[in-house]
Amino acid sequence: MNVSTGLRLLPWSDPDGKPCYLASDGGDSLLSRRADVIEAMQLSMGSELLRRARALLDAPKADARELRYLAERLCEALRDVLRVAESRGARLPSCDESDGPDEGRAPGSAAGSP
Repeated sequence: MNVSTGLRLLPWSDPDGKPCYLASDGGDSLLSRRADVIEAMQLSMGSELLRRARALLDAPKADARELRYLAERLCEALRDVLRVAESRGARLPSCDESDGPDEGRAPGSAAGSP
C-alpha cells in the first residue's frame, strides 16, 4: 500500500479509464489477491509479447500492418507494466537514510566495509 495514502493502485481502470484503488488493512484480502494474480498475468503476457515482438522484428518480410499491430500491443503491455511498477513501488516502505543496516557508515563506503 501507498504509505502516505493507504491506497493500493489496482491493475485495472474504471469504465472511464480512471485508475482504481483499494483501501485495505493488509495485502491478504480477496481483492488484493486478485490484483496480485492479474499483475502476475500482465507481466507474463508482456514478457511473451516481447518474445514475439523480437521474432517479428527479425522477420525480413514483416509488413506495416503487422508492425502497427505489434506497436499497439507493446504500448498496452508497457502501460500495464508501468502501472504494476507504480503500484508495487508505492507499497515499498520508505527509506530514511538514518534507518537500516547502513546506519553509522561513512558516506561513500561500501556495505560491509568498516
